[in-house]
Amino acid sequence: MDKQRDFVLRTIEERGVKFIRLWFTDVVGTLKSVAIAPAEVEGAFNEGIGIDGSAIEGLTRSFEADVIAQPDPATFQILPWRGTVDPTARMFCDILTPDGQPAVADPRNVLKRTLAKAADRGFTFYTHPEIEFYLLKSPKLKKGRPVPVDSAGYFDNVPGGTAHDFRRRSVRMLEDLGISVEFSHHEVGPGQNEIDLRYADALTTADNIMTFRTVVKEVAIEQGVYATFMPKPLAGHPGSGMHTHLSLFEGDGNAFYEPSGEYQLSKIGRQFIAGLLTHAPEITAVTNQFVNSYKRIWGGDEAPSYVTWGHNNRSALVRVPLYKPGKGTSARVEYRGMDSAANPYLAFSLLLAAGLKGIEEGYELPSEAENDVWHMTDAERRALGYRSLPSSLDRAVSLMEESELVAETLGEQVFNYVLLNKRKDWHDYRAQVTQYELESNLEIL
Repeated sequence: MDKQRDFVLRTIEERGVKFIRLWFTDVVGTLKSVAIAPAEVEGAFNEGIGIDGSAIEGLTRSFEADVIAQPDPATFQILPWRGTVDPTARMFCDILTPDGQPAVADPRNVLKRTLAKAADRGFTFYTHPEIEFYLLKSPKLKKGRPVPVDSAGYFDNVPGGTAHDFRRRSVRMLEDLGISVEFSHHEVGPGQNEIDLRYADALTTADNIMTFRTVVKEVAIEQGVYATFMPKPLAGHPGSGMHTHLSLFEGDGNAFYEPSGEYQLSKIGRQFIAGLLTHAPEITAVTNQFVNSYKRIWGGDEAPSYVTWGHNNRSALVRVPLYKPGKGTSARVEYRGMDSAANPYLAFSLLLAAGLKGIEEGYELPSEAENDVWHMTDAERRALGYRSLPSSLDRAVSLMEESELVAETLGEQVFNYVLLNKRKDWHDYRAQVTQYELESNLEIL
């Protein structure tokens, strides 16, 4: 840690950094920032920076307002979009109580706690997200609808198109921030893009996702367009998911890999998937936390709606991907339910907790879904025992409220705040009179 601190202080001086942004995340997953001068950095490392947590969503209760933001020197990076005028850097922070203890409501600490439980069992948790988003001409609506920057489709090459320059600039900026990118391409929807981050430990990945969202927004502003991670901004077109590949390692060995197993998947891997499937409905209020999230899940267009798994089956909630023969380190499972607007710290915590529960309790993995689940009838799905994901945020919150796993993993304060916040979202949504209702009913009733 001392070497990392020394590196940060030396880099600030050598690069002429004028401002250091201390980043942290509220319970909903909104990035927060406070800027300090270079002279304050050493003190921030030693004592942290005091902030009023009561004004931040879910971070503290009003009677325990003061918290401390403690910068993590391992996350120091120069922000490339700030250029050479007044160079600016950032560090992610851990939120502490005034007596120096980790704040129970800090989402980053929630993930750290869950990773520590995995480490106690000898596991390291790695994640690899595929992040989808839409590029729009403006955040303003035209005739009540967002306007995408193009009408291209899946993997389309659009000569001179906005998305090419956008992705190239974004990828370069992410690489400058030390975030490795594996793929980038146009997605199915008009103006929809996907950028896949290379796998890393879950805490690093969660930090990277928060940085990624900021980079995408900054590049969009720079290029005169607007980027949104809203799960379903366009009716009739695919929503934006964050399919995430998950793996557990024991030392240098992939705990999901077994050469003689079906699909070379180990017993631990099968139990982990069983845990994901068993607990998927009750964690959905976190992996899909907005009213709009359920328009993606139940709007067709390849989003998973049913609790199934399959080998290379893209209609399944959990997929066991193909990988190169003999490459045991690449054995993994893909969770396809989460959307791009999730709080990655809380979502990764619950995915890991669900998988670990499957391992601890020895859950049995049900039969895989070999056929396209979307095209089955309800009767066929019932006969095969396929449960559905929640059909609305209201239903998801009800399932979460009854979940011991979610309550234990998030901790009492975060658990209660998420419930309160999401109930308010649903109440406010339910009170709306939508354009659909007016167009369908106003003239005929």
